[in-house]
Amino acid sequence: MAIIYDQESRVFHLQSKNTSYAFQILKQGYPAHIYWGKKVRGLQLNRLLQIKERASFSPNPDQNQLDLSLDALPQEYPSYGATDFRSPAYQVKLPNGSTILELTYHSHEIYSGKKKLEGLPAVYVESESEAQTLELTLKDDLTGLTAVLSYTVFENHDAITRSVKFINNGEMTLDLQRALSMSVDFAHDRFEMLQLSGAWARERYVHKRKLVPGMQSVESRRGSSSHMQNPFLALLSEGATEDHGDVYGVNLVYSGSFIAGVEVDQYHSSRLFIGINPFDFNWRLEAGEQFQTPEAVMVFSPDGLGGMSRIYHELYRTRLVRGEFRDKTRPILVNNWEATYFDFNADKIEAIATAGKELGIEMFVLDDGWFGKRNNDTTSLGDWFVDKNKLPNGLEDLVARVKRLDMQFGLWFEPEMISPESELYKAHPDWCLHVEGRRRSQGRNQLILDFSRQDVRDYIVKTVSDILSSAPITYVKWDMNRNMTEIGSALLPADRQRETAHRYMLGLYEVLETITTSFPHILFESCSGGGGRFDPGMLYYMPQTWTSDNTDAVSRLKIQYGTSIVYPISTMGAHVSAIPNHQVGRKASLETRGNVALSGNFGYELDLTVFTDEEKEAVKKQVALYKEVRPLVQFGDFYRLLSPFEGNETAWMFVSKDKSEAFVVYVSVLQEANAKLDRLRLKGLDPNFDYVLDGEEGAYGGDELMNAGIQAPLFHGDYSSKVFRFRAVK
Repeated sequence: MAIIYDQESRVFHLQSKNTSYAFQILKQGYPAHIYWGKKVRGLQLNRLLQIKERASFSPNPDQNQLDLSLDALPQEYPSYGATDFRSPAYQVKLPNGSTILELTYHSHEIYSGKKKLEGLPAVYVESESEAQTLELTLKDDLTGLTAVLSYTVFENHDAITRSVKFINNGEMTLDLQRALSMSVDFAHDRFEMLQLSGAWARERYVHKRKLVPGMQSVESRRGSSSHMQNPFLALLSEGATEDHGDVYGVNLVYSGSFIAGVEVDQYHSSRLFIGINPFDFNWRLEAGEQFQTPEAVMVFSPDGLGGMSRIYHELYRTRLVRGEFRDKTRPILVNNWEATYFDFNADKIEAIATAGKELGIEMFVLDDGWFGKRNNDTTSLGDWFVDKNKLPNGLEDLVARVKRLDMQFGLWFEPEMISPESELYKAHPDWCLHVEGRRRSQGRNQLILDFSRQDVRDYIVKTVSDILSSAPITYVKWDMNRNMTEIGSALLPADRQRETAHRYMLGLYEVLETITTSFPHILFESCSGGGGRFDPGMLYYMPQTWTSDNTDAVSRLKIQYGTSIVYPISTMGAHVSAIPNHQVGRKASLETRGNVALSGNFGYELDLTVFTDEEKEAVKKQVALYKEVRPLVQFGDFYRLLSPFEGNETAWMFVSKDKSEAFVVYVSVLQEANAKLDRLRLKGLDPNFDYVLDGEEGAYGGDELMNAGIQAPLFHGDYSSKVFRFRAVK
């Protein structure tokens, strides 16, 4: 790990263990990007920068250097309108109505460690020796606006984080209209772009396409990172695969509206960028005020998509997720939602918990319907007090009944929402996001509380904290079930209304910081109709996310596979649910439902009291198996073997850090007569170790398992699966 500045060439060279990133300050003050890729010694990296005179349609900012055009120069943080016609990283409106601004080099500082981002989640370090940071200060001489570009490289992770702080050091009032977190220019366009896209109940499907001239991007304008897109993009070099080739990933540590994209220009160079979505965004900067962008996490791997994924997994699992649950195995739980929906009482809940205890399950989670007058989804959000009709002896009694079973107790909340049919709304109709005189559109019969308001945040912190303090609750599922419309705040002036969505996110992060640090013994799980806010911003406060409301095992193959491209397995909730599946109607076997759900934070979403004796025995075995492999699944290295997006079979595996143990999951969706015989080649093992397979005699060489493989199982019947456990011979 090192950040080196060569004063003579004015080249900054950032080095992680296996990666180099370099840029040069030109004499005009422009930071020009040079290189990002596999680590090099970097004796004269400035030789890589090619500057060539172009046609007059690419004008020159310096008439004494006609071969310099910003329209062709690879840049670190580009502007628009001063000879660069490509998509800018920032845009600022001046009092005269113009948006021409030019930030150039002013100074820099290199220091050990990494500072916290004010009010925002970010990757962290636990000691200064873990990272080095470069702060590059750019300045616009006319307005006095400065931008501090922050770059951090890590000792133990091949990742670079970037963010920008804008400071109005002038006397003008400025309007920040675009403020991306990073931008980087590549010299060519020979890439495929990979994105994670979908919808509710089919989140984060893998989509790849070759770059073409022009703009290709993904974005959310929904006030959340969304089910439809994820704040992540990857560029894959020609021929790159799961295990080979150069891959560049960028991921935004943010939970609101974002944009990520690539622009291919007339010279076939590629501009990769990510940040807050500039659509409907504006931030007023009075003299002396500042604005901090979210953090972008950049990862390069020469070892294909799998190599990139494992870098993200290890970094996020150890230096994004926080708190006492970061390094703890997560409990096996049963959630009552699909078992009862809103129709339950204390006896029914206790019966499900009792059945769970008999099967070895460790926690019961009470979902929606326990508060206010919540007998359906039309009422009571915001009224965070116990419904005494369902629970006449209160929440304390129910928790005590579950705790007597030696089980933990968890609870569902949706604190960001308010029902028009609620006591809270009747008392404070101005507390929701709204625009005066406009319709207040509802989603799932609910509106959104205005978390940009301090009084709203204080109310939520108090009411949620009161419930959490009332009983020994050790788990919270924090849900959010609609996207933003009529985005406005009753307390913001007209010239700051377009700040509302981002102020909401800052307010949400403040609330999450307050509550999660006040209750460090509680395991918080983020949810937004399942995976509608599966992003690094939420993982900073809550170490796991409900991956999708779709619990069908076959659907989950694509959902969990796609999610694993960026996010650690320890962050994914994965449960067994009833059949026919409530989302798609499929009837997969209990074995396959269990085998797929084993690849995450394991649990059940069904009525355990209706199980047959045979099903109970099967569940006992699933629970016992997960307890054995849980540390491996949650903390081991993850390898994708067969993609559900490319064939009928899906396979993945987990390998312990010391290579002594492996757990493999193999699923075949549809069967055919007289099927082919195939072999499954494993990954990540030690080629010099010998491994035994549970249930078989003899041993396999690690090299044999990876190069020759094992016989792929043959099945009779659709939606079939098998798991394999390998252990190194001592």
